Amino acid sequence: METRRRSSRDLLARRQKVREIFERFDLNGDGGLDRSEMAALVAAVNPTLQFTSDQISSIIDVVFRSYSDFIGDPSSGLSLDGLFQTYADGAGDLDRDFAALSLSNENPDMINTLSNRYRYPKLAPTWLSSPNHGVTHDSTWKVIEELEIAIRAKIRARAAKFSPKDSTFSDGFSEVWCSTDLGFELERKGAEFVFKEKSSEFRVLLQELKEIRAKIDSLSIVEEAFDGHLAIGRTLFERHLFMLALESFRRALELRPMDVRPHFRIGNTLWSLGHIKEAKDSFLAALELAESDSLQWSGLLPQIHVNLGIVMEAEGLVINASEHYREAAILFPSHYRALKLLGSALFGVGEYEPAEKALLEAVLLKPDYPDAHCDLGCVFHAMKEEEKAILAFQRAIDLKPDHLDALYNLGSLLLGAGRHKRAAEMFGRVVTINPDHWKAQLNRGISMFGAGELNEAKKALTEALMITNRIELYDAIQHLKQSKRKKPKDERPNWVAVDASKFKTADESTTDQKCLSDALWIREIQKATKLGRCDATLLKMEMETYQFPVSSSDRSVRKAEVEILLYRHLHFLRPDTFRDAIKAIDEKIWYVLNITGSGKIDLGMFFAVIAPICGGSPEHRKRAAFDALSWQPSRNELQRQFSSVDVYAYIRNLRMVYFPSRQFSDLMEISGEGDGICFSFHEFINMFDNIYHGFGIMNTLLKLEKGAKVHRSRHTCGVCRYRISNIMFKEVKAKFCVCANCYSECKVPSAFENADEYRFKECLFE
Repeated sequence: METRRRSSRDLLARRQKVREIFERFDLNGDGGLDRSEMAALVAAVNPTLQFTSDQISSIIDVVFRSYSDFIGDPSSGLSLDGLFQTYADGAGDLDRDFAALSLSNENPDMINTLSNRYRYPKLAPTWLSSPNHGVTHDSTWKVIEELEIAIRAKIRARAAKFSPKDSTFSDGFSEVWCSTDLGFELERKGAEFVFKEKSSEFRVLLQELKEIRAKIDSLSIVEEAFDGHLAIGRTLFERHLFMLALESFRRALELRPMDVRPHFRIGNTLWSLGHIKEAKDSFLAALELAESDSLQWSGLLPQIHVNLGIVMEAEGLVINASEHYREAAILFPSHYRALKLLGSALFGVGEYEPAEKALLEAVLLKPDYPDAHCDLGCVFHAMKEEEKAILAFQRAIDLKPDHLDALYNLGSLLLGAGRHKRAAEMFGRVVTINPDHWKAQLNRGISMFGAGELNEAKKALTEALMITNRIELYDAIQHLKQSKRKKPKDERPNWVAVDASKFKTADESTTDQKCLSDALWIREIQKATKLGRCDATLLKMEMETYQFPVSSSDRSVRKAEVEILLYRHLHFLRPDTFRDAIKAIDEKIWYVLNITGSGKIDLGMFFAVIAPICGGSPEHRKRAAFDALSWQPSRNELQRQFSSVDVYAYIRNLRMVYFPSRQFSDLMEISGEGDGICFSFHEFINMFDNIYHGFGIMNTLLKLEKGAKVHRSRHTCGVCRYRISNIMFKEVKAKFCVCANCYSECKVPSAFENADEYRFKECLFE
């Protein structure tokens, strides 16, 4: 009985604590905690954490969704019983929160002070609506309001010059949109007012800003001056006055160089100005400082990771970006935007299952997230789950009817499924939103053609031609014209594929059909990975300068590190081209090397495998492969010999990457005296050049590389009718010519299909 009474008293005491917390933050007394009141509560009970507005919003979304039964009127918010239930479920530590709020008589005005932090005055920029805006000094409030008054006065003065006399303009920020050219732009019923950098109003604003900064600089307390410059910078940034904001953030950085916030704000501003590399450096500096004191900056760390990931993705470093998105999601599990970005980045490098998982978590946290549904549709399409993809795209469109990507992707899926009328409708909506979308116009014409509406198809294709004259349009129109013609029932193709045994070489200098087929496959890998544009000698230089961690006992490194290494040597590629190259490397090479699934790559083995398809002479490529195999990270030096085990592993990987059609059982068995055998460079070359067990088609690959530089010739392939631009094979008896691709596929003109054999002589255009 005594235990029951004690339990009842404890329950009443806990409920009283919850009631005191509730009443302190229910500022309007409506019996519920709305979003702003909940934001104040979350920030107040976590005084050591620096939450961003997105993080606060995500937390409140989770609370309101989980305890929706305790929300009567949405405008009022969470009831007292709902708040009590959150503590009962363990969502918060009641005693810790009660102590953090100091709800005893020791500090009765604390809650009023906290509430004032989240209730900004009428003339204040929007960023102050964040429950953790960071303003800590009264003088900062004054300079913010002074700057805001100055800005709005200039907007009204500028608007009055160009607007009718009977027009009235609001000072509300919802009416103002700031341009990126250091001017102001006011949108009101379709009218635009741009305040240019050379305008008199702008010059007056610069003078007033100079005076405000002088006031801040005159403050004797460093922290107070820092707070002022940081707040002025955020106000200017919000108005898209990025250069002016950058100056304020740099002044704040000079005052407190070890503070994370100015580094972070400078990174955001440089990104907005299009200075991607400088923005990345600022975010990296912010990350280093924040990780040195992760407890103090735990609220800002996830956002630093997200923004750094966005910058790296813009450079094409998608694997590195995905690591930062993943770290943000670990630090803040309800950060749905980090999960969405993670899924998109993983999709970009072909990791579809992890991408699906991340995107599903994002839409679970935020079901009304159209971008996440759209990206999820792309993942489903890549995984051949077309019905799921259609549903995902449709969900994105339901949430945002003008979602351009979702409309176009859904139209493409429907077109592929033969649902032409529905596809034409989707492409039509894309064109309505963006009339210059030539791909949508083209696909709309194709869809109309498939639906039998020839006049509408012709009209759509004509409009597409008015937008651009790209070759894809002419190819599509030519294909449609050919499809329209009725083919004779007995019409046959003008070529036939014959048995490979009938293909003979006229002399020793002519490449064998099977070898050419392998060389063409390797050439496709070389073009997709762009490694042909990376000289093999650079690999040796990289090995001489690369520093492994002191604790490293082998050459294993993360994919993200290899991506940065490759970026240094392929930096001239466009970001999207570099991203596609990394995806090809992942699918063709890393897939073979990452057998254990650890996500790490043997860097020496990777260099050795890619050396044959890098640029440079054959001798340099072979030397780079040999040096990579003999690379010892413990001493960071190159040896002259290595064991038979290394050679066997290398030959195995080499054949699996470049000769997938050849069975592994065909590989050379390295046996005999065991691991003690060491191979010199001469012995390695003999094994490497073996046509059956090594990479013996180097000369053929060089011919294809050289032929790629030939753009014109007077010879046409007798099979595909395309002009031959690299290697030509001429049948010595029948005198017809075929290109390298048709030769590798054993195709001959149908007029010669009954020949017993075909003898070809190779001709290489200079």
